[in-house]
Amino acid sequence: MNKISLIGIDTAKRVFHLVGIDQRGSYIWRRKLSRSKLLATLAQREPCTVVLEACAVSHHWARQIEGLGHQVQLIAAQHVKPYRRGQKNDYRDAEAIISAALAPGMHFVGVKSVQQQAEQALHRVRSRLVSQRTATANELRGLLAEYGHVFAKGFAALRQGAVGFIDSGVAEALGLTELVRDLLDEMTELKRRIDRYEGQIKQRVQADVVSRCLQVELGGVGALSASALRVKVADPRDFRNGRNFAAYLGLAPGHQGTGGEVRIGKLPKKRDRYVRQLLIHGARSVVSRLGDKSDAQSCWLRGIRERRGFNTACVALAHKNARQAWAILAREQAVSA
Repeated sequence: MNKISLIGIDTAKRVFHLVGIDQRGSYIWRRKLSRSKLLATLAQREPCTVVLEACAVSHHWARQIEGLGHQVQLIAAQHVKPYRRGQKNDYRDAEAIISAALAPGMHFVGVKSVQQQAEQALHRVRSRLVSQRTATANELRGLLAEYGHVFAKGFAALRQGAVGFIDSGVAEALGLTELVRDLLDEMTELKRRIDRYEGQIKQRVQADVVSRCLQVELGGVGALSASALRVKVADPRDFRNGRNFAAYLGLAPGHQGTGGEVRIGKLPKKRDRYVRQLLIHGARSVVSRLGDKSDAQSCWLRGIRERRGFNTACVALAHKNARQAWAILAREQAVSA
């Protein structure tokens, strides 16, 4: 039998479909395997290149397969779909993964470490809790507004107003005392959990040299932003330069071109909203406190704010921070390698 040079795997929860090709690109091997038999089957194969579609569990399987001596590559799902031919099934998906891997100029996703994924999990849970706390606050605002009670922005003003609503006796007369107190308690508990996860993230930042470097050297980048940038990609050298990294985060405007004419559009909404949000909010704190500062960056930001407005200056600083963050991450990766 001809030697397999490349294997494409379509992953699922319990069933995996594998397709292998030889050096000439001919399909010579197909297997449908259960979850328990995947690694045992690959261990029997000679070392080759194994390609998977990047998804929630792909980094785990990539680390396991690399431990067997194979070279693993991950491809983003949006790059695989155009290569699927015919009607969709699991074997066709595996073939599409192979076709995408063989395409010239294909970009691959780095394999993250267990520590990176663990730190990223803290960010994901924290982000969900923040959304839940905001939703609870908005629900409480809406309920009290129905009775003519409207409060200023912010959680403190809402809490003070809700307590005043309870003390006024109106809530008791309407039978809403317990409901308002439950919502306030829910907000308090969510805030406590958010603070706990933020504390864990800050501890990881203090224990990591690169994260501390990002926080110290970049204005508007705090502990959360530094941690999110650190764990966003497995190897920053997968990007050719900082401009590509900033575009990957969604901090560069999209464009459309034809006939030699290129039109610059708006910031894309389908990129990483979480990291982009952290960088832009951090930049807002810097731009809003420019004052009479005379350093080069402050003068540059002041000029953008006067010409293009406050929001454009914030995005410009966030874009600059992303490019500088890539330089720091790539430099540290090169030194450690």
